[in-house]
Amino acid sequence: MEHKPLPVGVDNFELLITRGYYFIDKTWFMKELLDKKGSVNLFTRPRRFGKTLNMSMLQYFFEDMRTDDGEKKDNAYLFENMKIMDAGEKYLAHIGKYPVINLTLKDAKQPNFELAYAAIKRQIADEYFRHKYILQAECLSEKKEEYLNIMMCTANRGAYNNSIKLLSQCLEKYYGKKVIILIDEYDVPLENAFTENFYNEMICFIRSLFESSLKTNSSLEFAVITGCLRISKESIFTGLNNLKVISILDEKYAEYFGFTPEEVQELCDYYGLSHRYNTIQEWYNGYIFGDMNVYNPWSVIQFIDDLTENENWYPRSYWANTSSNAVVRRLLDMADDSVKSEIENLIDGGTIEKPIHEDITYGEVYENMGNLWNFMFFTGYFKKVKERVDEQTKKRYLTLEIPNEEVKYIFREKIMAWFDQKMKARDLTRLYTAFVNKDTQTLEEELTDILYETISSFDESENYYHGLVAGLLSGMKGYRTKSNRETGKGRCDLFVKPVSRRKEAFIVEFKKAKKIKELEAKAQEALQQIDDNRYALELADDGYDIASSYGISFCGKDCCVMHRERSE
Repeated sequence: MEHKPLPVGVDNFELLITRGYYFIDKTWFMKELLDKKGSVNLFTRPRRFGKTLNMSMLQYFFEDMRTDDGEKKDNAYLFENMKIMDAGEKYLAHIGKYPVINLTLKDAKQPNFELAYAAIKRQIADEYFRHKYILQAECLSEKKEEYLNIMMCTANRGAYNNSIKLLSQCLEKYYGKKVIILIDEYDVPLENAFTENFYNEMICFIRSLFESSLKTNSSLEFAVITGCLRISKESIFTGLNNLKVISILDEKYAEYFGFTPEEVQELCDYYGLSHRYNTIQEWYNGYIFGDMNVYNPWSVIQFIDDLTENENWYPRSYWANTSSNAVVRRLLDMADDSVKSEIENLIDGGTIEKPIHEDITYGEVYENMGNLWNFMFFTGYFKKVKERVDEQTKKRYLTLEIPNEEVKYIFREKIMAWFDQKMKARDLTRLYTAFVNKDTQTLEEELTDILYETISSFDESENYYHGLVAGLLSGMKGYRTKSNRETGKGRCDLFVKPVSRRKEAFIVEFKKAKKIKELEAKAQEALQQIDDNRYALELADDGYDIASSYGISFCGKDCCVMHRERSE
């Protein structure tokens, strides 16, 4: 059986349908929009949850599209056999009946304001160019020069502040109908501007652009805006009383962004991958929008596409590669001992409870940990387990946890990268000196300090501690570390060999204790294992006459170091 191709990275609705990609039908979205009659609808969802494709779908459904010479294009065929076609004539009467302005701000991710502003100008100019056929109408002759200046990117800044409103007015005059405005990724310029330190300039421009197009625009039929975060305090939407914000906490529209469990099961069945459903569930499920369980659509599509080539393909953190995940690093940078403990608890599958508020500004995200937890929740790093309202303060609290293995992977990888950088900057001279001088007390203190500085899992394996110490000792000048070599009767954890064979070499064995009181016994057990399995044989064969042993045991962030002289 020949299967439809998967729409990896395809966010244009027309291409998705005409090229025969697999499509999960979200067309009932249009019916709900028409039923609820929201004037300005702001949908906030994590990145890569289908926002751009949905905006493209809305455009092809509602827009009275025209060719360059003004001839009407019929797009109704794109929706054949889809759910919306069963909604009735009341809804189908809206197909292809409105002028539409579709603007994306995702390209405004630039290193300075001038480049970001220029990128937005180009997007606006492209939308003017797309509608240039309206200039043929005599009723728009007085607006022609202003229209052309904006389209050619030669207008002044004031003209661009008002450009969406002007295009709305021109389209209404041409069509005799009010305009639908679609703005995708509205907060990308703001997040980027904050990161690149030109936030105030960008706020002023976006505020003017939005106020003129959404607040004082009599040519507006309705608007749909998407982004990751609600930013009402920015005064971008000041005085916009008809703004409806639909966040991941709202039950409305919950099933239209992301995949439901039933949709993922059908997807697996279609490609003959039902036996991999549990893996997909473990890695990419777990988001809660309103009260609905939702999968990450970007990662599901990517993984199933890989599985169609190799059914044994191991899951990846595809979502991790769609941005820098800088917010995780900022969380770690800001973390005190209490926050580190919370992060470790989350990585181990535990939960935290935090007060929730939706109107964070990008300027406030890093002001305190409370804002940062909120930001990470709304952008997809945590899911809601339950909620409560404090009877006295009336504050709303959410119990949060990491949604799935994909996001847990991001935390682990970013934490380890951050830890590696921190260790490179740390002066390890005291640790090295203690190791070579067999100063077990100092060595124990240094390892314990390092463990308490970093973030780890409460369920770390012996291999984790092995890797940690091996990594630390690998920077010791004049020595080489060798891990997990087959020697004697077993497998030695670590050899630390001096470059000169006239110096003493070291054998290191690691053990993990379940309880603190077992630390000394486990360290002693490690030393005994070195002797019993004759791990020193390889060192002797390699020309080292002098070798001694370390037994190191760990329990959480505590350790015990024991040393034994020459091993036979």
